[in-house]
Amino acid sequence: MRQEAVKSLKKHWQLYLIVIPPVLFFLIFKYYPMMNAVLAFKDFNVIKGIWGSPWVGFKHFELFFNNPMFLTLVKNTFGISGMLLLVGFPVPILLALMLNEAKNGRFKKFVQLVSFAPYFISTVVMVSIIMLFLAPRLGFVNIALNYFGFESINFLGEPGMFRSIYISSDIWQTAGYTAVIYLAALAGIDPTLYEAARVDGASRFQKIIHVDLPGILPTIMIVLILNVGSVMAIGFEKVYLLQNPLNLVNSEIIATYVYSVGLLNANYSFATAVGLFNSVINLILLVSVNTLAKRFSNNSIW
Repeated sequence: MRQEAVKSLKKHWQLYLIVIPPVLFFLIFKYYPMMNAVLAFKDFNVIKGIWGSPWVGFKHFELFFNNPMFLTLVKNTFGISGMLLLVGFPVPILLALMLNEAKNGRFKKFVQLVSFAPYFISTVVMVSIIMLFLAPRLGFVNIALNYFGFESINFLGEPGMFRSIYISSDIWQTAGYTAVIYLAALAGIDPTLYEAARVDGASRFQKIIHVDLPGILPTIMIVLILNVGSVMAIGFEKVYLLQNPLNLVNSEIIATYVYSVGLLNANYSFATAVGLFNSVINLILLVSVNTLAKRFSNNSIW
């Protein structure tokens, strides 16, 4: 094996050279920091350092689980992520299928450009746009409501509207980008399948059901597994920027709670414990969904 490895290294040294930077990146910025996760089981002392701080076991986990906010945080985190997955996941698939059926090349490129462009808007700018559009007095949405005789609504001040605002804006921002993945998968479908469907007299809808969807099913399953595996890792920045005291009951998630309680108060051990809990739940979800996908569809990450 050693001789084969040396032989492969000499023969393909250019490829190994290309792989070195990303491997170093993951080792330095991903795997090495995992060693410091032991901080979750210690009372961090700046002078003693991570490894010299006293061991306290599951103290910080117990504090988090016994916190009155625990169930609310988990509910809000799963609620936003679950609704985003349920509502937002099919949208890029439908968009890709519709673009694939578009015959007008200019129209197709225009829709791709319009739907793809929002992905490059930064989170801060995106939140600013949302706030300007939904402002109680000068926002475009409330101006339109007033024009039709309705009263103004403080959208960001209504706790029940927070999830809808977050999910709809996220779909608008990311649907076009994700649709590109499915368009690439559609481009790889064997053209003879379309010809056979045409010969059999299949309609456009039947072609989508029996050719397009089965052709991109492996891609759909991989994207679904990755999305489910990051359910607990919902974006911190956007939620935090959209938060205010009025909608906090529905907008406070685990990530923002860790920032406000753990990091701002310099309680790094508690913040690490909650972050580790988040990662473990994501890992369990990822492995579970991957196992189910492999059993029922023969499509999985590993």
